[in-house]
Amino acid sequence: MSILRPVDLGMIDYRECVSLQQKLTAQRHAGEIADTLLLLEHPPVITLGTAGGRDSLLADPEALARAGIDVCETDRGGNITYHGPGQLVGYPIIDLRVHGKDVHAYLRRLEQVIVGCLADFGLAGETMPGYTGVWVDGRKICSIGVAVRRWITYHGFALNVNPNFEHWGFIHPCGLVGREVTSLERLLGHDPGMATVKESAVASFAKVFGCQAIAPSFRAGEDVGEQTNS
Repeated sequence: MSILRPVDLGMIDYRECVSLQQKLTAQRHAGEIADTLLLLEHPPVITLGTAGGRDSLLADPEALARAGIDVCETDRGGNITYHGPGQLVGYPIIDLRVHGKDVHAYLRRLEQVIVGCLADFGLAGETMPGYTGVWVDGRKICSIGVAVRRWITYHGFALNVNPNFEHWGFIHPCGLVGREVTSLERLLGHDPGMATVKESAVASFAKVFGCQAIAPSFRAGEDVGEQTNS
């Protein structure tokens, strides 16, 4: 059974985290670190994936600046999406040479990670043919967009726990017009707590990918890249 390192980064800037992922993908490819799952939140940011999505950006730069929302183009797959406080973002840095050289199968397994996590809270997560992500009762609760470099994955999933839904009004999420988004807080009627959701996500990821999650998680401020396979 392979090892999984959960790393809790807390709140981290989007661009800074992309740089960290690029560093870790190189280290994972070289075998210097084990499979790693970064767990974090981002300050408010709208990201544009390789599928574009600028036509789904509904606000001008001045309105976004007033709301304190950054805009970044990125190299993940998918369309436009929003990240912000109250959203659990997970970036798996894992080796598909170990977990199967199939990116589409990897996406389906990420969806099942979220379905398993939602089940811990008594919710029935659903997938939709032709789309990537997870829905509950037809409302999207988790977006997924990944990148793969030399069979090492980065970017990942964004699960809505208790985000600011006013910010979603600035975009058509994932380019889907008329599709509602939802959160654990809205569905449960209370905030389950980010720490609890992180624990569930780690356990579900380890189960789906057949990994053994090691503890403790490493925190922001530590050199994640110094941790090795040993």
